[in-house]
Amino acid sequence: MGMYLDALLLLGAVALIAGIVLTLAAKFMAVPVNETQVKIRECLPGANCGACGFAGCDDYAGALADDPDNVPLNACVPGGAAAASAIAEVLGKDADAAGGGEAKIARVHCRGIDGKRCGEGEAACKYGCIACGACVEACHFGAMNIIDGVAVVDRAACVGCGACEAACPNGIISVAPADSRVFVGCSSSDKGADTRKACTAGCLACGKCASTCKFGAIEVVDNHAVIDYEKCKNCGMCAKVCPANIIIVMPKNA
Repeated sequence: MGMYLDALLLLGAVALIAGIVLTLAAKFMAVPVNETQVKIRECLPGANCGACGFAGCDDYAGALADDPDNVPLNACVPGGAAAASAIAEVLGKDADAAGGGEAKIARVHCRGIDGKRCGEGEAACKYGCIACGACVEACHFGAMNIIDGVAVVDRAACVGCGACEAACPNGIISVAPADSRVFVGCSSSDKGADTRKACTAGCLACGKCASTCKFGAIEVVDNHAVIDYEKCKNCGMCAKVCPANIIIVMPKNA
């Protein structure tokens, strides 16, 4: 009986000493918590998409807490105006001045052929979607899908964070203003004739769109049409004259 009692006393003493050591360690080795950072972090959606320019929500919250006068309150694209307003309240800033940043949406500059991937093997377009799924994996909002071998954006789910753009190995995804309705469905850098050998839906680089636009909002760059959204008025004239039908005009409420 005495042996068991000694063992219990020994275990109790060890537990007591361990508890004291852990308590002291927690007190003297604890990392200080920035309460402002914690409150800002609670205002963010937690997507960790990097659209704000920081590594993730924690880094953005920390930067705001450390330098609220120079770090923009409205950099969170997924959070939009709601997040900007909540952050402004935490920091005691003017919520109206914080704004919500410009709403954006992803565009895939490859339509494929009749909605399918542009060729297979050596005949495939080397500039088009390769259906690798990197954009799907990168999207935290389920807004990217591979349909018939081509990446497709779910406009209702997309928040314009740009994670898919960064992940695309062929660089055929870009992020544009959400209210823009015109985009080019081709990224080929080959000359028109060569592009059409691989894809009947490719840009001819003919320049008709550029010569038609009254606002100087579209030009041919590296053998395919590129839109300047700061100038584009969504008139759709470029799409009407495109002989290859690779300029798409989305419906107003799409």
